Amino acid sequence: MNSGTEQNTAGGTLFVIATPIGNMEDITHRAVRILGELDALACEDTRITRRIFERYAISSPRTIFSYHEHNEESAGRRILGLLREGLRVGLCSDAGQPGISDPGFRIIAAAHEQGHRIEIIPGPSAVTTALAVSGLPTSSFTFKGFPPRKPGPRRRFLELDRDTPHTLVMYESPHRIAQLLKDALEVLGNRPAAVCIELTKKFEQVRRGPLADLAIFFDGAEVKGEITVVIAGGNPRAARFFRGE
Repeated sequence: MNSGTEQNTAGGTLFVIATPIGNMEDITHRAVRILGELDALACEDTRITRRIFERYAISSPRTIFSYHEHNEESAGRRILGLLREGLRVGLCSDAGQPGISDPGFRIIAAAHEQGHRIEIIPGPSAVTTALAVSGLPTSSFTFKGFPPRKPGPRRRFLELDRDTPHTLVMYESPHRIAQLLKDALEVLGNRPAAVCIELTKKFEQVRRGPLADLAIFFDGAEVKGEITVVIAGGNPRAARFFRGE
């Protein structure tokens, strides 16, 4: 077990590679180069990641396999085995940074524990993209991932941050966005918020306003695509800033 922060470079290297959240042009030059230099690649959905190889004419590594929440244990053992052979192994999720509300953190932790080198290839993230476009305070924020699906647990999930000053960022599915906004209004009050849909994609939409207005707008609305919600923290200055005061 490696108890310090130093990594043993004698073994393999795990490259944690961020990929576009929508617009394929958002991939970095470094990510394209690294993808073409790998010995093996573990990705959430091999079909999605192969689109990047096709778009940028990248030579595929000899070994590509899936790594997702349903096979983390077995696929994780395979990744660690490849690293022990001294190979360069990549890790991609379907979009954004692996490990951020996506599969990845467990194998990153395991690779650290076994002393392998970890190299992060940063890139797009729906969290920071939504936060920036929301126009809400960015000095401090809390990323909450996906809220619980059931009403009771979802309200308790929101109550945990009712009295914190930090801007809240979370993901939600299209068929639950209306209920999330209603619950947020009930639990947090009528705070400024933004609902960001299909960020960086052709039909990107960002709707800003008080939670009361957003709850009315999305009630019964047909919504498609991936959604990131940003809600102002419990700080009076956030509301005054939103009103332009």
